[in-house]
Amino acid sequence: MTSPVTLDRRDGPYGEVVLRRRAEHYEIIANGTFLMDTSDGRSERLLVDAALGALPEASRSGASVLVGGLGVGFSLAHAAAEPRWRRIVVAEREEAIIDWHRRGPLAAISGAALADPRTVILHTDLVEHLRTTTDTYDALCLDIDNGPDWTVTEDNESLYSAEGLAACAARLNPGGILAVWSAQPSVDFEESLRNAGFSGVRTEEIPVARGVPDVVHLAVRPG
Repeated sequence: MTSPVTLDRRDGPYGEVVLRRRAEHYEIIANGTFLMDTSDGRSERLLVDAALGALPEASRSGASVLVGGLGVGFSLAHAAAEPRWRRIVVAEREEAIIDWHRRGPLAAISGAALADPRTVILHTDLVEHLRTTTDTYDALCLDIDNGPDWTVTEDNESLYSAEGLAACAARLNPGGILAVWSAQPSVDFEESLRNAGFSGVRTEEIPVARGVPDVVHLAVRPG
């Protein structure tokens, strides 16, 4: 396996974040934990497609989406390639990651999406944004951890709690979709979604080269 080359390393309010290049691919590491890379964007694209497809047909044109976590930009770029999204908002708390997209090598993935007038980038913590904003969306596509059972920082654990899921529901329009990416299925999280009042809870799998499939947890805010 090719050894990675560190391109940038920064210390911020949430710890260390690192951008590495391994051969032709880029990797993001947070506090020593691998988050994602550019080798395969299928699961990030499914996150967006599954949310749009789960919306009522009448709501799919002119829908708004909040993408939680900019990451390597696959979810944003895929959303911007879909004309049915009327508004695309991305919440990213790491200034370094935003910089890597605006002025760094990840601009090759997200440049066109960032220039799209539908796109808004918020430099903010997703959990805080969900608690404090009055904006509502037709879909929330959240990918800020390796899953509900494996968070990047302890602060993120509150997103998957009863209070955090209530905040997600409050930010969704009636019939809106919550889509949460995870590196592995979580039966406990499915039950938490049901207990929080969501309906239509299901999990879609994305095969990976090794190990258990990535998944997207989907749930509907009742109308």
